[in-house]
Amino acid sequence: MRVLLVGAGGVGTAVTRIAARRPFFEAMVVADYDPKRAEAAVAHVGDPRFTAERIDAGDQEAVTGLLRRHSCDVLLNATDPRFVMPLFRAARAAGAGYLDMAMSLSRPHPERPYAQCGVKLGDEQFAEADDWAKDGLLALVGIGVEPGLSDVFARYAADELFDEIEEIGVRDGANLTVDGYDFAPSFSIWTTIEECLNPPVVYEADRGWFTTEPFSEPEVFDFPEGIGPVECVNVEHEEVLLVPRWVDARRVTFKYGLGEEFVNTLKTLHLLGLDRTEPVTVPGPDGPVKVSPRDVVAACLPDPASLGDRMRGKTCAGTWVRGTKDGAPREVYLYHVVDNEWSMAEYGSQAVVWQTAVNPVVALELLATGAWSGSGVLGPEAFPARPFLDLLTEYGTPWGLREQ
Repeated sequence: MRVLLVGAGGVGTAVTRIAARRPFFEAMVVADYDPKRAEAAVAHVGDPRFTAERIDAGDQEAVTGLLRRHSCDVLLNATDPRFVMPLFRAARAAGAGYLDMAMSLSRPHPERPYAQCGVKLGDEQFAEADDWAKDGLLALVGIGVEPGLSDVFARYAADELFDEIEEIGVRDGANLTVDGYDFAPSFSIWTTIEECLNPPVVYEADRGWFTTEPFSEPEVFDFPEGIGPVECVNVEHEEVLLVPRWVDARRVTFKYGLGEEFVNTLKTLHLLGLDRTEPVTVPGPDGPVKVSPRDVVAACLPDPASLGDRMRGKTCAGTWVRGTKDGAPREVYLYHVVDNEWSMAEYGSQAVVWQTAVNPVVALELLATGAWSGSGVLGPEAFPARPFLDLLTEYGTPWGLREQ
């Protein structure tokens, strides 16, 4: 397998460090808009299978050309969601497979944003599913940790733990702190703003997909391995759009443990219009310039990938499932916890980006060995879960199951 990895930020760099320990691929081209980032990621692993290139992820033709020049079989997208569609289309144009960790962007309903869906996450990609299937190519979408491992957990629960499922609820929480910062998100603030301030989507079998107000339905969820109780709220996320396509459940939700301070900060950014992506004109030393307010916010905050040495605590991603087995009620939480101290010592990557990065590498290995195969635009729950979970454990990072 020959892989083009686009994006050498925190997650992309962690991908290289995880993949370098595995023999399943022949070559990995690491490409980034900033060639120094790609070169640094390659230099760190010191593996001749890796090479660095410069690429503009928004230039579809250039990405197609890079895939062809290096005879890549698959493109792994480790950029932010703005670049999903040009990379997705570049892969198909080059006859390559495609993986991402976040799907094409949504757009709220113009009249009823907090009741009805507009353009949903992934709609643009699923609109081209027939073309991918016709070409015999696979786009495996949403294969990070959330979405990704959380979807694998949903499929595992449906196949092995339940006869009928009432509700699948992804629940994400952490007790991470960052020394020296009052506010320092552990993941891309651009993506965090996008998913937290958009109308959250909920799925119910008798209603389909619908939306609610941001930060709705707060609940306290008790996370394992010492993290403890964290208040979680509804957030827009891909699992709600993916899981019902392949897993029967009467209700699907995603709730994120943000904390009151984080929620209030996001609300303030929205109130001031600093979450906007449309450029505004501001004075510059050489005259007026156009900048995106959200890009300015991101530029003012530390790079999450650089915070590992200052971070303390654990992060937990998991899927809570409620239903029946053999006629009796059952409720479980399937989860994966990463301790920042471990991920920094073992890989030099902070916990959140490492936990995101390990899952697409596992998926690439399953595709390379033929344990997973398919064509079209498919989510992780379209594949058998057991091979993924077994291989994840082999990577040295086991998952857990807690009866509720």
